Amino acid sequence: MRAVRLTVLLTCYLCLSALILHLADAQASDADRRAEVVDARGDAHTDGKSEKSDKADKADKADKADKADKADKADKAESRVAAKPETKPKGAPRPTQAQAKSATPSAAAPALPVADGREGKAGVPAVAAASAAPRVEPIAPVVTAFPLGDGDHAADPKHWTYEGDHGPVAWADLAPEFAACANGTRQSPIDIRDGIKVDLEPINFDYRESSFKVIDNGHTVQVNVAPGNAIRVMGRRFTLVQFHFHRPSEELLDGHATEMVVHMVHKDAEGKLAVVAVLLESGKAQPEVQAVWNNLPLEKNEEMAAAGRIDLLHLLPEDRRYYTYMGSLTTPPCTEGVLWMVMKQPVSVSPAQIALFSRLYPMNARPVQASSGRMIKESN
Repeated sequence: MRAVRLTVLLTCYLCLSALILHLADAQASDADRRAEVVDARGDAHTDGKSEKSDKADKADKADKADKADKADKADKAESRVAAKPETKPKGAPRPTQAQAKSATPSAAAPALPVADGREGKAGVPAVAAASAAPRVEPIAPVVTAFPLGDGDHAADPKHWTYEGDHGPVAWADLAPEFAACANGTRQSPIDIRDGIKVDLEPINFDYRESSFKVIDNGHTVQVNVAPGNAIRVMGRRFTLVQFHFHRPSEELLDGHATEMVVHMVHKDAEGKLAVVAVLLESGKAQPEVQAVWNNLPLEKNEEMAAAGRIDLLHLLPEDRRYYTYMGSLTTPPCTEGVLWMVMKQPVSVSPAQIALFSRLYPMNARPVQASSGRMIKESN
């Protein structure tokens, strides 16, 4: 009986142990499954974050590439605009009808290379330049001792010349104040012919030995004379301001020009101008002209004081008869109201003296202008 009881107890103990082991195994399997689910969820969450991050990176890179492409296109567009050449006017400005007419000598005069020279200057501003891009502001004018419009060739803010695009036919287009060069009716020089012979009042020359300065102003050789020289004519006194040279002579006598001319520019107390023109022809040497050549400055627009003195009475012809008419300055601004007195007898200068000036200015004379019915008087 006792053996039976022990057998039953042992059987129960074994069954209970097996049950405990089974429950333990079930719990372990359940824990493993839960761990796998958690891991799977974590992996899925991590994968989602990575995918979003990758998409954000790709979007950011695309945005940067788009911006870089737009910037590159803008730079290329700016480069094309900057590199595009500006359109410049072609050729010199067309001369107006008045300019074309004024630049043609009268029918009776032969076609001489008479170019444009200037008389006394009444404050001409000098110039540089130009209407090409980029725009260049004009350089301040060089102020000389006697700012007399046409006589002071150095004081020139609008750059004019005797040839080319800025030559005589274009002067009026260079600046508004030069309008008279095309529209004036009393312009100089002219072809002097058919003068009325009368007993003209002699010109009273009150010239004396004087100190002087020489300047090559880029248009001519100009001589500034010390105060004290003057002329008296028609009841008025005109003080000599300066004199300068042109080649060939600007004025014609019955259609003929001389080798050179010297223009002596005077001004009265009211600021009115009077010019005495002395024609120069080839012959013997002229001492006063040589004194000027001896003191030529080495640089343009630099005034050089001469060591010696000059007496302009020696530069005048023995015969003091003259032609007279009302005209203008022969350089811009071509101001009118200038009293002209052209000596009838030329003065001789040597071929060497002519050649020296020709090396500096082969031609610096304005073409003859229309006389426009002006009265011309000459001494008997």
